[in-house]
Amino acid sequence: MSTSAASTSSQPPPPPSAAEDPDPPPQPPPPPPPPSTSSPSPSRYESQKRRDWNTFLQYLKNHKPPLTLARCSGAHVIEFLKYLDQFGKTKVHNQGCNYFGHPNPPAPCACPLKQAWGSLDALIGRLRAAYEENGGRPESNPFGARAVRIYLREVREGQAKARGIPYEKKKRKRPPVPAAPPPAEGGGDGASGSGAAVAGEGSGSGGGGGAGPS
Repeated sequence: MSTSAASTSSQPPPPPSAAEDPDPPPQPPPPPPPPSTSSPSPSRYESQKRRDWNTFLQYLKNHKPPLTLARCSGAHVIEFLKYLDQFGKTKVHNQGCNYFGHPNPPAPCACPLKQAWGSLDALIGRLRAAYEENGGRPESNPFGARAVRIYLREVREGQAKARGIPYEKKKRKRPPVPAAPPPAEGGGDGASGSGAAVAGEGSGSGGGGGAGPS
């Protein structure tokens, strides 16, 4: 009896069943992805500015004789703007056209298509910035030359007359004027009374002057 009991107690316990297995330890979260090293895509303005700059450099290269950026002047910029007119889509009526000054012509005409003034003005702004971003000095910037500003003004006025569409400058909104502080308590009545008297004299003299000629 004792021998069998000892042999029974020395046997290893049976393995636990699947139902008795403890929960597996939680897995650590995956590491975050490495930060992207690629630069953000340029904005629409930056992309357009780069295309305009490359177009102008190509124009200088194809110019006869070829021009370098260092020798470029305001006159060359004006030549470039006139060159772009062949790709314009804005109808600009000649003075001899029956639709000169007509904003909505009822029929087509043979007048040329040109670049709109607004497009040229925006183009010069982008090229002026691109010139300085590419190492040009502000004082020698051909896109800011006085001759270019005069040419753009003439284009604006000429297209306004030819198309019958005036270009109006956007008025800047002035900051609101702060309200005046209330008058002091001691002289409030006297100030209001003198103001009323001045107003009364003005109305009386105005009425008398108006009644005299009639």
